[in-house]
Amino acid sequence: MKKNINRIKVVLVEKQRTNKWLSEQLNIAPSTVSKWCTNDSQPSLETLMKISVLLDVKTDDLLRFDEL
Repeated sequence: MKKNINRIKVVLVEKQRTNKWLSEQLNIAPSTVSKWCTNDSQPSLETLMKISVLLDVKTDDLLRFDEL
């Protein structure tokens, strides 16, 4: 069973931002952000911290601890 560990997709929608916007801000491939949003892969802790700053949310808001 695949676990939904992060909430990046939800927070992007809440902040009215796109995967493309986030990929441009982080200077990474859009496909990488897409994999995070579908939980096919996870960002590093350092990248997660950058995402939280870009989206103006706490790092905890990007994670789903109940799934761990």
